[in-house]
This record gives sequence, structure tokens and C-alpha cells, in this order.
Amino acid sequence: MAVEKTLSIVKPDGVQNGHIGHVISVFEANGLTIRAAKLAWLTTAQAEGFYAEHKGRGFFGELIEFMTSGPVLLICLEGENAIAKNRELMGATDPAQASDGTIRKLYAESKGRNTVHGSDGGASAARELRYFFAEAFEFC
Repeated sequence: MAVEKTLSIVKPDGVQNGHIGHVISVFEANGLTIRAAKLAWLTTAQAEGFYAEHKGRGFFGELIEFMTSGPVLLICLEGENAIAKNRELMGATDPAQASDGTIRKLYAESKGRNTVHGSDGGASAARELRYFFAEAFEFC
């Protein structure tokens, strides 16, 4: 098993609804360690840059509007197989299809307002962590 780092974001709905502590508890109870975290209110430029791969898709505008609608918690997680573990803990993008006990099943409002983001692979984890934690990438 490999120790990995990955990005997780508690999205505006998760922050607004008071779920930061719950989400962190799930991570820590499942062997993931927080290496860095910061609360931020994304600008339109930051959100568009982060989600650039989705530009041109029908949901892009709505996604950017949502991700800039309130503060988010950016988290660098570390642990054994952290990327897969985080994705397992989050659950399916659509909370109606998420497994019981997953973060999205417990806290998400809808497919679009689904409480958390997580990197989907090693390359995206490295890119996403550098994007938000450039100043602390060596630590994180």
C-alpha cells in the first residue's frame, strides 16, 4: 500500500450547512490525516481555472456559480491509498446513488450541491494540490 496525498474540498453547501467537522471526522476515523487546510472564498477566475477541464460542458456555468457562492474548505489529505479512500468515503456524485454512510449520502443536497470534491487520480491530485497549496506544496 502506498502513502498518498489528495485534495478534498468541502464545498459551499457543506460549509454553509455546518458539516466541516462531520466531514473531517469521517476522514480521520478512516485513517486519513490532514496535512494542510485553509478556508477560502474562490474567485470566478480561481474556480474557472480549477475546473478548466469542464469548460464548454453544459453544467460549467452553474458549477462556477456554485463554487463561488460561499467559502470552501480546501484540505490536503494523506494516508494509505488516500485517493481511493477519499473517493470511497465521499460516495457517488449523485447522493441518491451514494452508499449508506458516505459523506454525500449523509450531507449532500443534490448531484450539483454534493458537499465535497475529491481528486480522481494521482495526476489530478498533484495538480489540484499545487493549484491550491502552491505555497505549502512541499509540506502538504
